[in-house]
Amino acid sequence: MKLRLLPLPLALTTLLPAAVPAPTYNKDIQPILATRCVSCHRTGEIGPMEFSSYAKVRPWAKSIKQNVLSRRMPPWFADPHYGKFSNDRSMPQAEIDLLAKWADAGAPEGLAKDKRPQPVFVEGWNIPQPDLVVQAPKPFPIPKEGKVDYQYIVIPTGLTEDKWVETVEARPTDRSVVHHIVIFVRDPSSNWLRGEAEPGVAFVPPRLRPDGKPRSDIGGGGNEILTIYTPGNLPDRWKPGQAKFIRAGSDLVLQVHYTPNGKNATEDHSRVGMIFAKQPPTERVMTLTVQNDRFAIPPGDPNYQVDARPARMPNQATLMSFFPHMHLRGKAFEYRLKMPGQEVETLLRVPKYDFNWQLTYRLEKPLVLPAGAQLEASAWFDNSPNNPFNPDPKDTVRFGEQSYEEMMIGFFDIVFDAKLSRNDFFRPPPKPAVKPVAE
Repeated sequence: MKLRLLPLPLALTTLLPAAVPAPTYNKDIQPILATRCVSCHRTGEIGPMEFSSYAKVRPWAKSIKQNVLSRRMPPWFADPHYGKFSNDRSMPQAEIDLLAKWADAGAPEGLAKDKRPQPVFVEGWNIPQPDLVVQAPKPFPIPKEGKVDYQYIVIPTGLTEDKWVETVEARPTDRSVVHHIVIFVRDPSSNWLRGEAEPGVAFVPPRLRPDGKPRSDIGGGGNEILTIYTPGNLPDRWKPGQAKFIRAGSDLVLQVHYTPNGKNATEDHSRVGMIFAKQPPTERVMTLTVQNDRFAIPPGDPNYQVDARPARMPNQATLMSFFPHMHLRGKAFEYRLKMPGQEVETLLRVPKYDFNWQLTYRLEKPLVLPAGAQLEASAWFDNSPNNPFNPDPKDTVRFGEQSYEEMMIGFFDIVFDAKLSRNDFFRPPPKPAVKPVAE
């Protein structure tokens, strides 16, 4: 048999594998950005650049590569060894590899036929069009520099009937100066701030009672939290059949922490948007806390631990999510669960807390907590010179509202039977009657 030899160039091309085409924006990259990035990287959101088109994404290709390889973006700080979360933002390695290869290939756009539609948002919101928007009559001015005390703004809802809120979003108009907003629902029966704060006007409550003692009602006066805004966090959207309750005639009280940006004087006109449940829910959502406001972090301490007072469940509830809160010296945070008769279990560990990205962690499988279950929490603070965000490593740091002070608050959401009132839930069940022993 005669062996036929192929020309050398042709022989080599038949033996080598075909080159894998580089990823393109239209086919491979846009779907990743649309799912994981665009909600923050668009007009009016916290992301400093827009990812709404190829032309706007292309200049940032190398930066995107660096940030996903370092896992700095998307922001997600939960230790993967403890708990699984439905809103886990961490990017799979396959997507990270695609973004890196795309940047290395020169960030090609790709074919027009592969182009995908961009996500559609209701203008000015991350949620669908709200049923009710609550906003103060006028914006609040913030100076270029200096300290701004916590502002409390009482805003009537105008509701003439009870409502169940299934989705809610708080939105500043200038995110550069808003550290956080806590929105309380002031019940019509509550006297909190009544006679002190004029509706719609920002107000700083005096910190002392007439008898000279510190007042204990600054943090809500026993009223429920509707939602909390922090940079980078997402709106609250509860599952069908779950909602928060607002009684007719209630007011919203916005507790706003402003921090001047040092660049320019500005103003903020924050608002709150709500979507109401169309049917009465089966489960009531409530935000509770496990915290400690009595601590003193020593000067220079790089790893000071503060333990919270445990929160004990008076009745059965289902644990839904966590939201740890600290300030500039915050280093790590941990939630633990102690079930009756069982060992303590770690539910969430945030080993590298980031003050600039305060996130909610929503359990993939909510936990049923029987009466008597205890939620515990610990926080660690870095008050050393090695902390680049430390305002003053020589200071003994205590609980306080300003960012140069500290907080140790572990917010968490639970749900329970919507037929129960708030008072019913906090009322422990009666102890079973003890039968007399027959003689």
